[in-house]
Amino acid sequence: MKLTGIVSVAAFASIAFAAVSSSAESRTPSLVWGACPTGTPAPQQCAELTVPLDYRTPKSRNIKIEVSRIPAADPAKRKGVLMVNGGGPSSSLDVPTAFGPLLAQAIRDSYDIVAFDPRGIGHSTPMNCGRTVDEMIRDQQLGLLSFPAPNGSIDRNIAYSVRMAEQCAANSGDLLSHLTTANIARDMDKIREALGERTVSYYGISWGTYLGSIYRVLFPQRVDRMVIDSSVDPNARGYEDFRLFSSAMEDRWPDLARFGVEQEDVVGLGATEAEVRQNYLAMTAELDRNPVTLDGTKARIDGNLIRLLTWQLSYNDGNFPQLAALWRAGVNLAQHKATDADRTFLRDSANTNITAGVMAGVPADNLFSVGWAISCGDKAWPSDYRAYSRTVQADRERYPLTAGAPANYAPCSAWSPSEPRQPEPKVTQTGNRNVLILQNRRDPSTPLRAAQGMKKAMGSDAIFVEVDAGGHGVLVHPDQNTCAIGAMNTYLVKGDLPAQDLTCS
Repeated sequence: MKLTGIVSVAAFASIAFAAVSSSAESRTPSLVWGACPTGTPAPQQCAELTVPLDYRTPKSRNIKIEVSRIPAADPAKRKGVLMVNGGGPSSSLDVPTAFGPLLAQAIRDSYDIVAFDPRGIGHSTPMNCGRTVDEMIRDQQLGLLSFPAPNGSIDRNIAYSVRMAEQCAANSGDLLSHLTTANIARDMDKIREALGERTVSYYGISWGTYLGSIYRVLFPQRVDRMVIDSSVDPNARGYEDFRLFSSAMEDRWPDLARFGVEQEDVVGLGATEAEVRQNYLAMTAELDRNPVTLDGTKARIDGNLIRLLTWQLSYNDGNFPQLAALWRAGVNLAQHKATDADRTFLRDSANTNITAGVMAGVPADNLFSVGWAISCGDKAWPSDYRAYSRTVQADRERYPLTAGAPANYAPCSAWSPSEPRQPEPKVTQTGNRNVLILQNRRDPSTPLRAAQGMKKAMGSDAIFVEVDAGGHGVLVHPDQNTCAIGAMNTYLVKGDLPAQDLTCS
């Protein structure tokens, strides 16, 4: 799971599932396009598709998948379908519209841009854990990342995680055991069938890189061209993946520290990068010792909230004005000189961090719960709380920017699926050289070493493009790198991969 917050988881089984999909191909219904339930205007269209809840038993009950598309802008140049996923796991239904301005006109001319809400999410059959907006605002330092107490205790994290796991099981029933990335990949192939396409091309970011890599392993002959941006390591999933957030934030920090120096007069954290770090850590520690409550929010304004919001805002350089306001408000609050504007900013940021992710017509907690559900469904996490306590303490000392949260006990630690997990498909070479991997060097969520793990898994099937930039996402960077995006455009439009791996400055 890759959380965006206010800036925004066995060979025999694989063969068996692929065979089920192939045999059922003629029975997959076509799509009837109409208005989108999100209210997104034309040219985006939406349609519903039914798929089996359990692909091992295709005659089991069906669930709904909501699909969207924007048809190719120039039918005479149409090459086929480009399926897109915006990561998360989260809603991707409106990604064709959201990504439209980011994609080259030649890509929009050449492809129908197709997306969908993955199973369990948004306007597809949704899961929920029965949590209210007020509860999520109050608990965001436990629920978005699992921050330990200022003294390192993880008792509250254990209690919260056990309670959430029980709530999810009680509210989502049999859907929960079938929320896996592999099943979502199988749903993707049902969408391909319903579109009447022999193959599809694909762009995915963040968790969408894992989804794409799993789809490619399960259905290797169905992939034409694939671009994956800001990759997870497909063979280091679950808890191992989450722990990378700590070191990834350290990778990103030099960019934030330089910004703090540039904005010294606004932020007040120091005139050198060393001072910015020292004073930032002191500010968050002071707010841990003396947290503040504000009228109009259930959130506790403490050091962990500042850490959480800082990490989320670090995803994109376009968020830096908000980051400056956050740090200024944190400094002033810690020094007991906060203005009304500071308090308003902190209150609104804490509330919006949750309310911005609540979708009309969908259970309020859906987008905040489903990322955990899919990560928990993909792979079992360790359950020994004593081991978590040790790793949290080690990470608090080694990676103070995240205070041990990525190493902590979380809902997946307490997850108890009603059915045994199926083995995750292993991402390996397929023998088709058709993948372009894009990766920023200083990514706070999916670090460079994770993307290198994706490259290692895919071997000579993939070309790796490393970009000397910070933030999560090459395509969504506010100052797109012409070298990397040029390679993407050339590949998707002309089919030409770079001859070798690239480093783009």
